[in-house]
Amino acid sequence: MGDKTTVSTLVEGGSASAGPPLGPELGPLPADVGEVVQAINDKTKDFDGMEVPVDVEVDEETGDFTVEVGKPPAAALIKDVVGFETGSGEPNLNKVADMSFSQACLVARMKSTDLLGMDLRGCVKEIIGSAQAMGVTIDGKDAYEVQQEIDEGKYDDELEEEEGIQ
Repeated sequence: MGDKTTVSTLVEGGSASAGPPLGPELGPLPADVGEVVQAINDKTKDFDGMEVPVDVEVDEETGDFTVEVGKPPAAALIKDVVGFETGSGEPNLNKVADMSFSQACLVARMKSTDLLGMDLRGCVKEIIGSAQAMGVTIDGKDAYEVQQEIDEGKYDDELEEEEGIQ
């Protein structure tokens, strides 16, 4: 194995191309730019329309590469998925948006490798906690109430269905 070069850049999720900024950085390296772009797009498709940090490590001798995708903060994902600009300055008093339970599951899947939850249930509870801190309700309910309902098993069917979605 030879020396490795790392190319770090921001790409729009699912829309990387061989053009700038990626193409000129990868051009002098022995990796197949088309394969790298495809790998990036596959790994970032859930972040459609969002700027995502990406690191591509290329072996200068063999052209083998790995793609590591960073993830935006949970708050940024929640804002993007729900469609609002800024959280509440007083989240316990002023609510700024409402997120569906399935949207909470989507964000939890996006962030799962960065969260402490051991399964989708735990990850969803973390995302719902972040939503609470931003002044976002879940299906019209307070986030604490939804977290309690998750513990009571009221969302077991939805969680089981969501776990089947990749």
